[in-house]
Amino acid sequence: MTPRAFSDSLASEYRALTQTWGLVDVSDRTRIELTGRDRASFLNAFCTNDLRKLEPGHGCEAFLTNLKGRILGHVFVICGADSLVLDTVPGQAETILNHLDRYLIREDVQLHDRTQEWGELFVAGAEAGQHLDQWLAADLPERMLGHDWLLVLRGPWSGSPGYQIVMPREVLNQRTAQLTSRGAERCSREALEIVRIEAGLPQFGQDISDANLPQEVNRDAAAISFTKGCYLGQETVARLDALGHVNRLLVAVRWQSDVLPAAGESLQHEGQSVGQVTSAVWSPRLGSPLGLAYVRTPHHRAGTPLQSAAGIATVVESGCR
Repeated sequence: MTPRAFSDSLASEYRALTQTWGLVDVSDRTRIELTGRDRASFLNAFCTNDLRKLEPGHGCEAFLTNLKGRILGHVFVICGADSLVLDTVPGQAETILNHLDRYLIREDVQLHDRTQEWGELFVAGAEAGQHLDQWLAADLPERMLGHDWLLVLRGPWSGSPGYQIVMPREVLNQRTAQLTSRGAERCSREALEIVRIEAGLPQFGQDISDANLPQEVNRDAAAISFTKGCYLGQETVARLDALGHVNRLLVAVRWQSDVLPAAGESLQHEGQSVGQVTSAVWSPRLGSPLGLAYVRTPHHRAGTPLQSAAGIATVVESGCR
């Protein structure tokens, strides 16, 4: 059964982003560039992943943390020949720039807000790689978050091949027209939200806040290095690692009905509240609502039955897997 709110146009956009190829304008995302010879060592002191291992053309996922180990930002770090670029959700520039600038003393580092200068397209779908390969007349990155300028990023936003294309804003309309003329379908943020949640990718400001600790987000393998050494908030992260667990984890939850749960909705197990929904969509792949939620341990394990106002739900591995 498909809910009435799932229109034919949204279904077409979803098919494009998964089965053929589609694009979404995500130019409002925050992009901050760090230049100067000390950029890598400086940024490495404020995030959970090890940037010292990055080489030009590679990237990684990381959390920016405060002194208490709480999350200030969830970023993708892209390493260029002469700079590092932080790519994250809209509206984060002021917070991140103020945070980094506060600790900038004698280091040779310059901070640049490129959000208004650069445009960005998200292109995804089973056929996206071959079409972009033909368009660029060059090999696309095989590695997640690998890139070449224009800037083409192999991103983790969807279960099917997905790429972020960053470019000067003045050529954004031209590049968009080139891609749509080759058959890419223009898609909405609503369609992008579906593939994001099916991929199990959390979003800062929606699934992550400054109340969260990094391990609660359940992205340890992708975003946290436990061997990199000191950084702001590292003591808290290391202490949680030594304990071996946190009290709650962000997991994927699937509902059995066609009622879409609301963000903030409580999840119960045997009459006790054990979790809270952060985001949810109708998943065409599953044919049911799918969401992300913080669930208390040990109820976070796959297969655990939960109850909610939207009906019976089950914790699943991650997205559609």
